[in-house]
Amino acid sequence: MIQPQLKTLNFEDFLVDKNFLTKEILTKARTESSTAHRNLFDYLISEKYLTEEQLTQARGLFFNLPYIDLRNRQVRKEVLEIASKETISNYKFAPFELTDNVLKVALTDPTNLSALEALEFLSQKKKFHIEPYITSLTSFQSVFHRSGNITTEVTAALNEVEQEKQEKQKTTKVFKVFESVVEQKIIDEAPISKIVDVVIRHAIEGRASDIHIEPSEEDLRVRYRIDGILHSSLILPKAVHAAIISRIKILSNLKIDEQRLPQDGRFHIDLDGKSIDFRVSTFPTIVGEKIVLRILDKSSGAPTLEELGVTGRAMKIMNEAIKRPYGMFLMTGPTGSGKSTTLYAVLSILNKPGVNIVTLEDPVEYFIDGVNQAQIRPEIGLTFASGLRSILRQDPNIIMVGEIRDRETADLAVNSALTGHLVFSTLHTNSAAGAIPRLMDMGIEPFLMTASVNLLAAQRLVRKICGKCKTSADVSDAFSEMIKSELRGVSEEELNGADPKHPKLSVGRGCPVCSNSGFRGRIGIFEVLPVTKTIQNLINDRAGENKILETAIAEGMILMRQDGLIKALKGLTTIEEVVRATKEE
Repeated sequence: MIQPQLKTLNFEDFLVDKNFLTKEILTKARTESSTAHRNLFDYLISEKYLTEEQLTQARGLFFNLPYIDLRNRQVRKEVLEIASKETISNYKFAPFELTDNVLKVALTDPTNLSALEALEFLSQKKKFHIEPYITSLTSFQSVFHRSGNITTEVTAALNEVEQEKQEKQKTTKVFKVFESVVEQKIIDEAPISKIVDVVIRHAIEGRASDIHIEPSEEDLRVRYRIDGILHSSLILPKAVHAAIISRIKILSNLKIDEQRLPQDGRFHIDLDGKSIDFRVSTFPTIVGEKIVLRILDKSSGAPTLEELGVTGRAMKIMNEAIKRPYGMFLMTGPTGSGKSTTLYAVLSILNKPGVNIVTLEDPVEYFIDGVNQAQIRPEIGLTFASGLRSILRQDPNIIMVGEIRDRETADLAVNSALTGHLVFSTLHTNSAAGAIPRLMDMGIEPFLMTASVNLLAAQRLVRKICGKCKTSADVSDAFSEMIKSELRGVSEEELNGADPKHPKLSVGRGCPVCSNSGFRGRIGIFEVLPVTKTIQNLINDRAGENKILETAIAEGMILMRQDGLIKALKGLTTIEEVVRATKEE
């Protein structure tokens, strides 16, 4: 077993003893990091008392291990492949040099006994003598990501495509009539499949929600949507466009020869123990077919309301609404704002053995054990409206309809709520109050609305600041004034410790964990409008959206922008994210 040499002095005091820090700075950092509930060493780096590399060098001295910086070092592929990619990723160590049966390995955490045991096992299995070094997390990740770089993997596959194409051309020079058959065969062979597999795998590893494959006149661009923002990932030669599109069509059971009309399909894969579905959409453009894959990780369970960012009065009102025996609970917002995920969180609360829950969705994004979930299929006549009629014959207590798109579905949902069912659904409107005129436009009478609708809520998603590289940010005068103005009149209970009079904001500096974006993950911002007696009277009087909104605010409703600003003051997101998500309001 490889054992680091431990010291009797603790590491914090060791930093002072070896002049990496002064005693005053350490005392100050301990106090401030404790107050901010942050890791001391992350705090020292974020506040620039030490760089990550200096801290790693100090740890090397402390554990009596030599320091190695791998950020600009070329590591041979065959050395890295001595350990599997999964082992390297799990234990965060990297083999970087092999000489005369001595394997040099860079560790990020010398105190990780599991990593040391894995190295001991590797030593015995391969008959190597292990020589441990210490390296920083950033240094390790630079090697790890280079080892699985998407461009490198795809380039290798493209070279295979070109080689195979040349070989096929040599062997078919005499047989010109078979050239088109040869081209089609290349589509089904390993290199193109490998490119598609690499693009999909890197999208999943990068937490992407969508993959966009877009042709131009010159080339083919691959973009990933991560935390709601599209990022360019890869540029491919236009020559492989048709083959890649055909490969995805084959996986999705779509017509390969149909390139003039849009098509929709889906396929499923299992990757690293995860069950993942892909919803596929093709669209003809003037330079060729564009294809978008929506990634649906069904192995991940539905999040809780707390994880989604529901707090304070909003949480209280939602909990009251879902305890009622019947009525409608409507989530509103644009496409991709997280409406369905919030309804999944609610259904998870209600999912008990004595309750029959039936859903009709497009698509089924999460599997919830004990809930009867159905996928709509308009091509065979299973729409939200026709499916809802069938659901009512299944003796449900709770119904979820993925979306109310037309009058027929709206009528059925309202009638279901009036006949003793708890109905959850979504609407495409910009605000909670906007759901009322939208239902009226669909032909729902005001008296039916007041009798059936319990709660209206709207939401958006904002990116969360990366917890690894979060640091304090300066507050401009303009932002300070906006915060004070927007949050004027908000109760102390809703602010829950946030101080709009003396605002403190945070940002992410960017680090390998968040791919240098400063953000990792998303959180919801909400406004929740309970249909009270006063609101019911306004609906019956056919009052406008603005009048309903004014009344709801007077009754204590927190607007989405206000909820977002409170989350920014608590260091969960940035003020720019909140403004971006709510600028249409």
